[in-house]
Amino acid sequence: MSVTDATADTSPRTEPLIKLREQLNRVLLGKAEAVEMVIACLLSHGHLLLDDLPGTGKTTLAKAIASCIGGKLARVQCTPDLLPSDVTGFNLFNQKTREFEFHPGPVFSDVLLADELNRTTPRTQSALLEAMAERQVTIDAAPYHLSKTFFVIATQNPIDSHGAYPLPEAQLDRFTIKLKIGYPDRASQIDILEAASGKETAVDTLTSVLSLEELANLQETARTITVHPRVREYLVDLVDATRNEPAIQLGVSPRGMLLWQRIAQAWAMLQGRDFVTPSDVVHVAGPVLSVRLLTTTENVDDVIERLLNSVPTPEYR
Repeated sequence: MSVTDATADTSPRTEPLIKLREQLNRVLLGKAEAVEMVIACLLSHGHLLLDDLPGTGKTTLAKAIASCIGGKLARVQCTPDLLPSDVTGFNLFNQKTREFEFHPGPVFSDVLLADELNRTTPRTQSALLEAMAERQVTIDAAPYHLSKTFFVIATQNPIDSHGAYPLPEAQLDRFTIKLKIGYPDRASQIDILEAASGKETAVDTLTSVLSLEELANLQETARTITVHPRVREYLVDLVDATRNEPAIQLGVSPRGMLLWQRIAQAWAMLQGRDFVTPSDVVHVAGPVLSVRLLTTTENVDDVIERLLNSVPTPEYR
């Protein structure tokens, strides 16, 4: 039978995830699908890149996530004169104690919003590489560990914008997915205007529904979601297809393949299942591939659709 015909796990979704979904949908009106993908990214222990127009709720989303998980939010406004030490922290000599003291940077938070990441220089962009991949930073040869649930939400301007630097492939490959939130529909915009007339914003009314320890446990649970060998083979076939496609300059790396599997596991978990189906792999393919595929002249979405259609869906008994 087809993998997608298997019987789903009927166990109820965990209450904290239901409340997290409800709270984020109160803040990001009319974007239920985007909210679901953001939660999946969080559960996969990944990082999120938002490629969108200004004023579509990117900063609000970061604040909402930090509030919902009871975590510390830090924000970095990326500019051309931003230094790596402005992100990671630095040692400062104390005249009284005659010793160097470490002053932590904004990466020592639970949720880091790196706004307009591609406006800062490649040197400063690279300061985030170790933090995103290893969840630690090295200052003057000394390692400093970050939060266990450290989550980066970065935004970038269109590459043809004034003063924008293209993000290097190594940087992009650290992100799990890339999303475009887009403008809300008409009804949601009316709701936004109505909510703005109150004394408190939607973010101000949010409460913690998930502790950092609970989040870490859920992230570990997501990693245990079963992936059938045939589904793994399907994923490898899709990855190989990206490397053999003439329209793609750079295909999916082994790191990207692992992140693809992890977010497929998280997506399956959000659907109330304890196993991954090929449809889960396909559903998250767009956000996963759009952040790491370099195409020649074709639109990346068209290339992704062709790749997904070219690889047969697996069946097993």
